[in-house]
Amino acid sequence: MTIKEAQNTVDNWIKTIGIRYYNELTNTAVLMEEVGEMSRLMARIYGEQSFKKKEDELTANDDLAGEMADVLFVLICLANQTGIDLTEALEKSLDKKTKRDKDRHANNKKLK
Repeated sequence: MTIKEAQNTVDNWIKTIGIRYYNELTNTAVLMEEVGEMSRLMARIYGEQSFKKKEDELTANDDLAGEMADVLFVLICLANQTGIDLTEALEKSLDKKTKRDKDRHANNKKLK
């Protein structure tokens, strides 16, 4: 699925199953909530925090994938609501980063 297809799919889902978009401020709050849920798992899978129950640890990677998908879904909702073409925005961002960081990372001794 391309980014454009994802934007169209989410838009169709919202309009048929979700009834309508939440307003932009609500969706921003929902995005922060979803990022927090993803962060919680990252801290336990890759960081120093531990899981409270062994069962949670067993499903952590599947749960992490789901949380990342939730973050992406809400981000796509916000892009759709604000008229942003995420494909175009990502291409511009990569172009900017490529020009700005052309030599920066290659010369960063911390990355070697």
